[in-house]
Amino acid sequence: MQDQHKHHQAEHEAHLEHMEHSTMEADHVEHIDQHGNSGHDEHDDHGDHHVDHSDHENMFRQRFWVSLILSIPVLMYSPSIQSWLNFRMPEFPGSGWITPVFGVIVFFYGGLPFLQMAVPEIKNRKPGMMTLISLAISVAFIYSLGALFFSLGDTFFWELVTLIVIMLLGHWLEMRSVRQASGALNELAKLMPDTAEIIRSNGSIEEVSTSKLHLGDLVLIRPGASVPADGAVIEGESDLNEAMITGESLPVKKQTGDAVIAGTINGDGSLRVQVTATGDETALAGIMRLVEQAQQSKSNTQILADKAAGWLFYIALGVAALTAIAWTISVGFDVEVIARVATVLVIACPHALGLAVPLVVAITTSMGAQNGILVRDRLALEQAREIDTIIFDKTGTLTLGEFGVVGIAAVQGWTNEHALGLAAAIEGDSEHTIARGLRRSAEVRGAKLPSVTNFEAIKGRGVKAQSAGHTVHIGGPRMLELLQLSLPEELQSHTDQANQRGQSVVYLIQDGHAVAAFSLADVIRPESKDAIDKLLQMGVEVAMLTGDSQAVAHAVADELGIDQVFAEVLPEHKDQKVAELQAQGKKVAMVGDGVNDAPALTRADVGIAIGGGTDVAIESAGIILVRNNPLDVVNIFTLSRASYRKMIQNLWWATGYNVVALPLAAGVLAPLGILLSPAVGAVFMSLSTIIVAINAQFMRRTSFAN
Repeated sequence: MQDQHKHHQAEHEAHLEHMEHSTMEADHVEHIDQHGNSGHDEHDDHGDHHVDHSDHENMFRQRFWVSLILSIPVLMYSPSIQSWLNFRMPEFPGSGWITPVFGVIVFFYGGLPFLQMAVPEIKNRKPGMMTLISLAISVAFIYSLGALFFSLGDTFFWELVTLIVIMLLGHWLEMRSVRQASGALNELAKLMPDTAEIIRSNGSIEEVSTSKLHLGDLVLIRPGASVPADGAVIEGESDLNEAMITGESLPVKKQTGDAVIAGTINGDGSLRVQVTATGDETALAGIMRLVEQAQQSKSNTQILADKAAGWLFYIALGVAALTAIAWTISVGFDVEVIARVATVLVIACPHALGLAVPLVVAITTSMGAQNGILVRDRLALEQAREIDTIIFDKTGTLTLGEFGVVGIAAVQGWTNEHALGLAAAIEGDSEHTIARGLRRSAEVRGAKLPSVTNFEAIKGRGVKAQSAGHTVHIGGPRMLELLQLSLPEELQSHTDQANQRGQSVVYLIQDGHAVAAFSLADVIRPESKDAIDKLLQMGVEVAMLTGDSQAVAHAVADELGIDQVFAEVLPEHKDQKVAELQAQGKKVAMVGDGVNDAPALTRADVGIAIGGGTDVAIESAGIILVRNNPLDVVNIFTLSRASYRKMIQNLWWATGYNVVALPLAAGVLAPLGILLSPAVGAVFMSLSTIIVAINAQFMRRTSFAN
């Protein structure tokens, strides 16, 4: 069991490390591939879909690097670049053709996917970034060829290749995110064991594939093994770890007649279980269906930059048409009219617009990672600023997910530290959950452990040992019954309070007298209270969702200052609670760490997974908290709001130059002798890009909660 846990932990740490190095943000919820096909069928065949996006990612990565290499000679041999930077490249026969030839290659090799992706935007009459990019690179390409062969003026080859390279880089990063976006179902499937041990009618045991199990089969569940199917215990007794399904941190005792759930992990006992549900009928399969439905129900939110690109597309066409009409009426149709129209359309080329949002996102993602926040889905980070209600799963999120001493009462003459140290020493050899909690708490408090001898386990009651010549017992109410003891007033009062909070209580008994009581519960994380307070100060409503009892849930909520509590909630109801709040018009974020949280994480407007949780919770969430620190939830809101402000600023900078540049390029001030040439227009675009890049760097000044 312990080895298996270490194995899962190692896999999980490797998973997080991989995510930290490879995670990038998607620009769209729904991707349109280079053939113009939307990804509606991504859940029909997960394997093929993953391979498909992997192929697209490799394609864009390859085209980016090849186009980048080819763009270098285009820039170096561009007359405009050489003139502005005051340098000269070596000339040789044919050197004058380097810029146009390499520019044409980059256009057809690197620019073709964007032309193809613009087709569905045009067909749907919803022009966006792809349409604007296609318009800009097509006009730049056609005009540059015309300028080259018909002496129309300066070419735009250097602008053409830089735009294509920048957009290829952005799309490659998008593909990396899309490839990682649908891993939750695969992680859920991993919980199911591949094989099961069937007990035949003659008593023999046969190992078969889990898929071959049938209703009524009798299976053997060995210690530490995963349960292969839903069933009922026919024989045996053991504690099962159901945290990945129910969220309950304490192992659940199972004996004859009790139900067990597929995917849960058996403890130290051996069980014989009769199968009651297999395959698609198991509880785990039901959770998988909920995750899939929640993924498919996501809204198709369009990013700000794409909307701005759509507006700029119509503005550019309108200004170009007015320019053509005005100049034709004024001077007649000639080469100058073509130059004016081309200048207008190329100036609308979204260099800065294409970087306005991605630059902020790249910096935001880097800052987040440095502060324990991994962003898997950029839309999740964008939407976090709009969240008005956040739901925390209790176990493993607001709490440590492990038992510990949360209260001690001792009779006169005994100190809490001495009582805890003695209890921990006696429980030194026990692997019981309560024993581990006592030892862990004693270690945290620095309690001294005396020597003990003659340790003896009393089945169903507790333990007994000798220490310093005294006979010492540790156990719960059944130990008191065995020894026929009544509690002193101070210990009885402590017990009553603990029972009201749903906490477990064990007693330290020396020489037939109860001398101390320890209340144990899932320990609240030290940062949780501060995190809740800060969220409330930010105007965010906080709720807690758990499969634990009402008493346990309200005890934790009262300590943290949480008013809204959903307790004793089954996995499918967790998903429904999120949907109910959304139906009230609320923007909901969900913070969780277990498989049972996966549907709710996916259903929520923003899913936030505690990094120490299961892989499936991580795969279902848009944002991962690596450090298991609830204060990082506060940092997500801080980061989201700051990045949104910076995105808006950058979008204004990216499009603002068009307010001046487009009218000048159109010739509004031509009667005054002020006319914007294509070369100067390109300089304006470059300056706009530089300003956007510098402004994005100011994001790094954002301060976070500690």
